[in-house]
Amino acid sequence: MERIKEYDTEVTLISFIILTLSTRWEISKSTPPCPASQCHDVRNLTPLFRAMNFGDFVDGKAQQPLPPSLAPHESELDEFQQYCHKLCLKILTLFAIGLEIDPAAGGSSWFASRHHGGPTGCILRLLHYPSIPADSDYQPDVDIRAGAHSDYGSITLLFQRPSQPGLEILPPSSSPNSPPQWTPVPISPHPTTHDPSPPILVNIGDLLSHWTNNLLKSTVHRVIFPTASSPSDIADRYSIAYFCHPVGSTVLESVPSERVRVIAEKEGKKGNEGKEGKKITADEHLMGRLRATYLGMYGNEEKKEEVEK
Repeated sequence: MERIKEYDTEVTLISFIILTLSTRWEISKSTPPCPASQCHDVRNLTPLFRAMNFGDFVDGKAQQPLPPSLAPHESELDEFQQYCHKLCLKILTLFAIGLEIDPAAGGSSWFASRHHGGPTGCILRLLHYPSIPADSDYQPDVDIRAGAHSDYGSITLLFQRPSQPGLEILPPSSSPNSPPQWTPVPISPHPTTHDPSPPILVNIGDLLSHWTNNLLKSTVHRVIFPTASSPSDIADRYSIAYFCHPVGSTVLESVPSERVRVIAEKEGKKGNEGKEGKKITADEHLMGRLRATYLGMYGNEEKKEEVEK
């Protein structure tokens, strides 16, 4: 598979994240989840992170004001986001091939064709999980960098700096009698002469899981603080995530795949339908996940109204 253009990892992460986020936000123990992720346990755990989101660029321009430290890098951000999107389309093409989608219905391009040609919910996110001050009231059994969640969209690309521990996934249980266990994701290795590019972690999101009747399962994951003898030993963590979504008006109809159809029959499903028995669009799916997240956090209609505006 073609590599994403050879960006200097340190320049990308340091310029795009540290310069932007270090002077822009204070750590907040009541920070709500950002709009592309779903938190599962925000009532019990305290997320500690800073984030900045970028939606689709139009004619090379960001559709929101950029902080002074980032404005000179607007063209680089746009180019990086374009390369991320192209890589996602290639991955989605491979999924379509693996699912043996009917060639008459679109074949290998079935997913990819629904991810361009109009406004999408794609988001490029810069993330900074700050270190812990020595005099903080950090509680290792309460505080967490990012609580358990699954991503909303089709797939997510995650770029991490080398040797950053803390990311964990919750795979399905291997036995009906044993609960799922959190599993650390191997840390990214340092680049070598033979392999100068760090690996890119790919997550399946809720929308692709819904689209395929849960044949492709979304990944529940979290970011914890690494084990340390004292808070001052916990280093900052930096990462970049690209959340890929279809065009908003895309109807999430059943994937024309025999593999998906068999799964639907086993689970007694008639197709990808919403609660009212009708197929939903990608935008409606996204709004539903946002609504569920915010109502789950706050348990009132006020936040629901804010999300729907």
